[in-house]
Amino acid sequence: MCQNEVVEDLKQREPPVDKIIRIGMDTSKHFFQLHGVNPAEQPVLRRRLRRKQMLAFLAQLEPTVIGMEACGGAHHMGRELRGMGHEVRLLPPQFVKPYVKRGKNDAADAEALCEAMSRPTMRFVTVKTPESQAALMLAGLRDRLIRNRTQLANAIRGYAAEFGLIAAKGLAKIEELLLRTQTDERLPALARELFAAHAKEYAQLEVRIVEIEAKLMAWHRENECSRRLAEVPSVGPIGASLMVMKVQDPQVFRCGRQCAAWIGLTPKDHSTAGKVRLGVITRAGDETLRRVLVAGAMAVIQQVQRGRGKPSPWLTALLERKPPKLAAVALANKTARICWKLMVSGERYNPHTMAVAVDEAA
Repeated sequence: MCQNEVVEDLKQREPPVDKIIRIGMDTSKHFFQLHGVNPAEQPVLRRRLRRKQMLAFLAQLEPTVIGMEACGGAHHMGRELRGMGHEVRLLPPQFVKPYVKRGKNDAADAEALCEAMSRPTMRFVTVKTPESQAALMLAGLRDRLIRNRTQLANAIRGYAAEFGLIAAKGLAKIEELLLRTQTDERLPALARELFAAHAKEYAQLEVRIVEIEAKLMAWHRENECSRRLAEVPSVGPIGASLMVMKVQDPQVFRCGRQCAAWIGLTPKDHSTAGKVRLGVITRAGDETLRRVLVAGAMAVIQQVQRGRGKPSPWLTALLERKPPKLAAVALANKTARICWKLMVSGERYNPHTMAVAVDEAA
């Protein structure tokens, strides 16, 4: 009888076989593949569901951990699942790919997600709020409008050059070039009509860019962290706003170098056998944020080359031994570390103490 009681007691302590402790979910537009495991890491759930079926199915499950790739619709889905009581973890797709054993299908991707999210050293993406996604949409719209304006300006210059009309560099010369196309009698009537259409489109883009930048500046002024980051040289309102929008949770990074590496401002490391081999910058992470930081750093370097301002001794020594564009990437790297430190600590920028703090955090 005592032996039977011991056996029954052990059975009660064992977790149920069908209990799901972790689910990997491969997402798409209409179909979702689920892969769940029990406490013994044995697969107990393999199911392919449509969107409505998936939400209804997960609403009936006990709260568990659900992992998805950090794609466009993952943040909305993450908020929906959190509302059901589940714990949501978003994984970068490049971290999931090594766990795909062989082949490429939805079931293999879901299984790889379930395996990758169980690793103790795995890094996850913070689920964005609707307000954060709206702010990122505002920044993305500005970036797209600027690309459209650049494309249109290049087209205008190309068409005008075919008729012998040349303008100097810069967007400020485009309106002058368009005015010349309307007053030059040597141009055919059809060409003047088409240049007028280009001028109308260019003017509309200019108005829309001004409106979007006004909304972006209003967002910047309302955000306390963005205002603090704008005090850092080479950052400015646009760079500060993008930094706050892109880096939702700075605590995810253990140090400033990890934040700079995520942006793509650190060199590629291909070292082995004690030999250090550093290559070009990785260009990982967010291309827009990296481009803005490098452009801001290049603006600071141009001011230094013209003899304006008081550059730091570090930047002066760097420019003496490195080309300006390479120095701009190094300065952007340092700026990203400073921004991370300010976001984590909540302090204001101090050029005398911030360099020491960044070196210690790195």
